[in-house]
Amino acid sequence: METQSLEEFYREKLQSGVPAGINSSVGHINVFRLEDCLHGQPVRYARRDYYKITLIKGRNRYHYADKSIEVNGTTLIFFNPQVPYTWESLDEDVRGYFCIFTPAFFTEKSRTNLAELPMFALGGKPSYILDEAHENKISELFEKMLDEINSDYAFKFDLLHSYLNEMIHLALKTEAAVNIYSHPDANSRITAVFNELLERQFPIETPLQRFNMRSAADFAQSLSVHVNHLNRAVKNTTGKTTTTLISERLLGEAKALLKHTDWNIAEISQSLGFEEAAHFNNFFKKATALTPTKFRTVSI
Repeated sequence: METQSLEEFYREKLQSGVPAGINSSVGHINVFRLEDCLHGQPVRYARRDYYKITLIKGRNRYHYADKSIEVNGTTLIFFNPQVPYTWESLDEDVRGYFCIFTPAFFTEKSRTNLAELPMFALGGKPSYILDEAHENKISELFEKMLDEINSDYAFKFDLLHSYLNEMIHLALKTEAAVNIYSHPDANSRITAVFNELLERQFPIETPLQRFNMRSAADFAQSLSVHVNHLNRAVKNTTGKTTTTLISERLLGEAKALLKHTDWNIAEISQSLGFEEAAHFNNFFKKATALTPTKFRTVSI
């Protein structure tokens, strides 16, 4: 599982480099209106190297580790950089705010360990439904941060840290409310996120692209669950093992590349994560009774 850097965030969301003037002596912080950063691009399911807090209005669905969270109304959501996530809007009108910050920015002026806070702890509750009073308070804090981030005030990072800390404590005073999206049970929920993560590695579009997550252990690590838990969930939901589902999807992509590209066997083998072309040949022949070369010949 790749990790999105700050530089990649700015390239993907703002088509720019990291702006000048928003780095404190030890860390980074920035704040945005959500509607200013939506360009029709899906949010990558990935880890980040920064923390993120989002205030979002309307109906939205988050896929966060092994949870699918549907939120309706005004919601404050906290994202741990070690937990992969993506989200989709269920409304056309997406409004709200978000801020991003590095761990160093927060801890430099605080004795609080972010990882110990309920909203950032692994397996914790990241979603807080806000009533009108809390929505107004959080929105006001975001507006103050927007004003301050662009100011020339010498101590603006001290203020920004204070606003950030106040936002966290306002959330802690509210009741966390997480509405898990309607999967029948926990097994089907984790299987759905596993399948989504598997599909996000395809299609393979260039010989330089790599299918990196090839084992159940790889997926379990990315989903922050134990591999035995993942295997049981997938088996109970689908009747197939995690390894079987990965192999079936890998085989389908191999057939598509053999049929629809002019890449040589070594290039296809490498793009699908096989260290040696011979390993790819053995995998393909075991599944189809044909070598990749023979399959390509009969498929033309």
